[in-house]
Amino acid sequence: MAVDRPVGAPTSAPAIAPAIANPAALGLAAFALTTFLLSVHNAMGVSREPLLVFLGFAIFYGGLAQFCAGMWEFKTGNTFGATAFSTYGAFWMGVAATVVLVLWGKLAVTDVTSTLAWILTAFAVFNTYMLLISARTQNTAVFLVFLTLEITEILLAWGNFNGDAAGSGLVSIGGWMGIITAAVAWYASAAIVANSFRPMFPVGRPVWP
Repeated sequence: MAVDRPVGAPTSAPAIAPAIANPAALGLAAFALTTFLLSVHNAMGVSREPLLVFLGFAIFYGGLAQFCAGMWEFKTGNTFGATAFSTYGAFWMGVAATVVLVLWGKLAVTDVTSTLAWILTAFAVFNTYMLLISARTQNTAVFLVFLTLEITEILLAWGNFNGDAAGSGLVSIGGWMGIITAAVAWYASAAIVANSFRPMFPVGRPVWP
């Protein structure tokens, strides 16, 4: 005996959407590597680590790959991750563009420190509210990424306002702090990759429940 069904009701079960891999692993890894390269330059100076070494990676890995990770986070519905990765992906592409402008002679070298100081100050403002939100919504590993990055940005901003060169003063201290930031971000990325198979790397709970 046929069973009536409402008009417009599906005749079969809806197709299940394919699973989407977690793009945060890529976003954190791209952020970590580019942060590490620039931070080594800031910590040790141009004689040990030329600035141009990181330019291509700032465009394609820290910039493009991280920006793409942000777009994929939009697909997963993760507003926090989408905002963070898209913003810092654009940040790295902006830094690379600034270096290119200097190389082409469109931006005087004497203007670079003050320009970077204001850019870092602006991103520190963004990072501050993301840090506070991460304390309530993200795990400890992600919170520590934003905490160490906050300290790095503030140190580098103050150092550039003071006119410190790479490898000296607050810029050098900020560089070493940036290396720590990169290490924390690499750990968080590795944890996402490993824990997608089975729990391996602890990431902790939100620090502000």
